[in-house]
Amino acid sequence: MPGFLRPLTRAVTYTRFLHILLGSVVAWVIGAIYPGLSSPTFADWLLIVVVPVPLLVAAAMVPATRRAEGLQARLMLFPGPHARVEGEEQDAGVSEAPSASWRDRARTAVWLVLRLESGCAMALLTGQLLGTSLALLGAADDAPEDDGLLFRIPGHGWGALPLSALFVLAELAVIVYSGRLMALAARRLLGPSPAERLAALEERTEQLLERNRIARELHDSIGHALTVAVVQAGAARAAADPAFTERALEAVEETGRAALEDLERVLRVLREDEKPVSGRPTLADAERLLDSARASGAKVDVAVTGPVERLPGPVSREGYRMLQEALTNVLRHSGPVPVRLRIAVDDARIVMNVRNPLPPPSAGVTGRGGSGLRGIRERATLLGGRATTGPDDGEWQVHVELPLV
Repeated sequence: MPGFLRPLTRAVTYTRFLHILLGSVVAWVIGAIYPGLSSPTFADWLLIVVVPVPLLVAAAMVPATRRAEGLQARLMLFPGPHARVEGEEQDAGVSEAPSASWRDRARTAVWLVLRLESGCAMALLTGQLLGTSLALLGAADDAPEDDGLLFRIPGHGWGALPLSALFVLAELAVIVYSGRLMALAARRLLGPSPAERLAALEERTEQLLERNRIARELHDSIGHALTVAVVQAGAARAAADPAFTERALEAVEETGRAALEDLERVLRVLREDEKPVSGRPTLADAERLLDSARASGAKVDVAVTGPVERLPGPVSREGYRMLQEALTNVLRHSGPVPVRLRIAVDDARIVMNVRNPLPPPSAGVTGRGGSGLRGIRERATLLGGRATTGPDDGEWQVHVELPLV
């Protein structure tokens, strides 16, 4: 089908036409009362299109009017399920919220007046174009002076069929292009206000931050559990000692249980479950991480100074995840090696340092810059601190500093 005929096959073309005509209903109702619609003069037509304006402006001052107009515009002016063309659905870009400011009310008033005037113009133009087409075919029974046409073309009957068809095509063109212009106007006048756009942007940002936080939670918790399980299984197979194997299975069980608790908590958040969600682990619970690492064969040397249990909640929870990822990184890339953990807390900040020997080149380690270490740096940045990771004096270091205020 030629491109210029395709709009005529879409239902949205005709819903737009109906939407434009509906905007003039109030004018015709008022005009029927005064000055009347029988043989109106030019002054009468001016009254018909001007008298309703104050009423529409007053209606626009009601906040709910903007919502009603937005819903109607979204339904009738933009392709949706009624478009009958696959892939034609569009984001209307029209707000469904009530007026929140005088600027919104003013834009709504302009929209209502635009609907009124364009609806009246569409009704009059449609009557003239289709009336002229019928007159050319000789289908009008009224006397020429009573048919309401503003201009006449000599000749009528079937010989004037090509000219009559031209007026019909002109009407179809008016329907198509006036509908498109009305949709553009709706986006400008009923589109989100700057405050609504900012609120939508903030909501989207919050959603992205929450998704990233959940991804980090799952990565750190599940990644730690799987790493411990892999290391323990390999060590148990190499040792071939029933007692060691039993201890390894206990460590895997304990780590897996903690990971399942973390997973259940995250899933409850995603489901927005009404059941209370258990608290996230904090640095006060770090002993279970250290026990898990020791059970995997790592020799962990710990030194803690300062009141860790008095740390602010966000700092303590994120610090736990950073320590978890640092220990997971040690087990994954270096295996059961000596680990030195130093945590120092004062009135202004917490400093956490995790160090372990670098694996020998023969170990085949190709990189240490995975998403886990990047997650540590991201967590520190979000809390206003900083984290550095990398080789330092023959060892691998994870150094974190977080402010407490």
